[in-house]
Formats: sequence, C-alpha cells, structure tokens
Amino acid sequence: MPDAKTTNEILSMYAKHGWSLRRVLLSPKGKTELAEDAERIFDGIRPVDSDIDAAWFSRTSKPGNETWELRRLSSDGFALCEVFSDEDEEEAREEAMYEMEARLMRR
Repeated sequence: MPDAKTTNEILSMYAKHGWSLRRVLLSPKGKTELAEDAERIFDGIRPVDSDIDAAWFSRTSKPGNETWELRRLSSDGFALCEVFSDEDEEEAREEAMYEMEARLMRR
C-alpha cells in the first residue's frame, strides 16, 4: 500500500530523470491511504480504480520511440518497461499496457 512520502519520492526520482507521470492506478486501500494528498501528489491526474498501486511514466527513448514504465508505488522498486513506436496503433498500446498491469498484479 502506498504512503505519501514514498509516493512523492518515486515521482520526484522519475521527474529528475525526465519521465512524465501519465496514469495512476490505485487500489481501494491505496485511495484511502492517499485520499487527502492524491490531488497534490499526482498533480491533477485522477487515479484509476485498480487492484494494484502503481504509476505509468513515459519519455522519449529515441527518435520515433516512446518508453512507458509501470512502477509499483512501494519501496520495492519493481517496474516493467515497454518501448512503443510512434507508428503503433493506440489499441495495440493499450492492450500491451493492460498485459503489463496484469503481470505486475501477479508479482
């Protein structure tokens, strides 16, 4: 379950390295824990209901490609990464991202 301090540290670390926060996934317990701080912490990004507490980050990895990373919002540091071409269809991206979320839930 995420806490405000750890979540802020994670977001700051990613921002420092050029990543942009794109989506936030929160479990019911995570929403309860971060309720008062969620809007400030996630800079207006509305969390999506989920079974996991995680955040999606992205950045350009090289011309024509964008890297997306799904990071668990805990101190264990576990993350999954996928590189998408600018030519990839949105539907294919969403399916790959959904599969990554399922993999993270199993870990």
